[in-house]
Amino acid sequence: MAKKVALLQGNSACALGAIYAGCKFFGGYPITPSTEVAEVMSEELPKVGGKFIQMEDEIGAMASVIGASLAGSKSLTATSGPGVSLKQELIGYACIAEVPCVIINVMRGGPSTGMPTGPGQSDVMQARWGTHGDHAAIAVCPESCQEIFTETVRAFNLAEKYRMPVQVLYDEIVGHMRERIVFPEPGELEIIDRAAPTCSPEEYKPYDAKSDTDVPPLAVFGSEYRFHVTGLNKAADGFPTTKANLVAFEERRQIAKVECPEARADIESNEEYLTEDAEVVIFAYGSSARSARYAVNKMRAEGIKAGLFRPITIWPFPEKRVAELGKQVNSMVVVEMNLGQMIFEVERIVKNDCKLAGVFRVDGDPINPGEIMAKVKEVL
Repeated sequence: MAKKVALLQGNSACALGAIYAGCKFFGGYPITPSTEVAEVMSEELPKVGGKFIQMEDEIGAMASVIGASLAGSKSLTATSGPGVSLKQELIGYACIAEVPCVIINVMRGGPSTGMPTGPGQSDVMQARWGTHGDHAAIAVCPESCQEIFTETVRAFNLAEKYRMPVQVLYDEIVGHMRERIVFPEPGELEIIDRAAPTCSPEEYKPYDAKSDTDVPPLAVFGSEYRFHVTGLNKAADGFPTTKANLVAFEERRQIAKVECPEARADIESNEEYLTEDAEVVIFAYGSSARSARYAVNKMRAEGIKAGLFRPITIWPFPEKRVAELGKQVNSMVVVEMNLGQMIFEVERIVKNDCKLAGVFRVDGDPINPGEIMAKVKEVL
């Protein structure tokens, strides 16, 4: 039987990917260019027994998502950069309390209100360091409508598996374009649910980690498993503590559960295009990678051995593979719709192994292949 196919906007693909992943709650507040995610969720969630709520602001939306997740529902919110700025305190709460949830950020220009209807990629560092304190971060960055669907599903899987907030970053271009989507059959994509406790309610401790990379099981708040949730540093039972050894272990464990080699291998996802013999590699993500791929094809036709490295998971940063490419090529060109953010991560990894240059744009227009080709020829 042929699969269902549709011409779908990126924001709609995001909402339907969330439904496929088992999302049962959406708490949000309208903001350009993400509002269509909320609109579709308001239509689709009631069909699967889910709940939709439009809160009074982005802060309330994030609070509702945390509450719904603790009560046992896979939960989603969608916003743009200014909304993520408002959510940051509660994103930090979700980090320290280890509450699984997914945050969609359809990026636009900034700072502040910026250019609401234009694309941008200036929130990548916000996704890593936006909330204060030491914390782990997982963020993915799809480049197409089809990939928005599948990466939204994967974001829910990662949130549930590692018990933490996960951000999906794509820009206004991909969010508002329409492309052919092939819908996976039920069961075709892996769906992961959070681990539930197997001990008795009396024995349950919500943060009882067995190792420094452990992810404790999470009970449903309001069930027979009674437990305490706080934004303070806490002991295994969830109640606050100031004991140095417990605080240090807890802080380090929450980062190690994402940064350890096993987790990185599970979380990281990249695409490479013609990098095997490349002498220059273009590092690009999101919609900018689409222009970069076209530029690679044009340069190959001219005899320039160019390749594309596209991080799909931008956090954790793909350090190992970028380091390998830095030793292989003569030059690396980072392409992004900001004034230089991810280029500093690339620079940190490749150091003096190859030449490094950037193509940046913040005027609301996409980066075109000609700009990329000109920069590559400049650094060769």
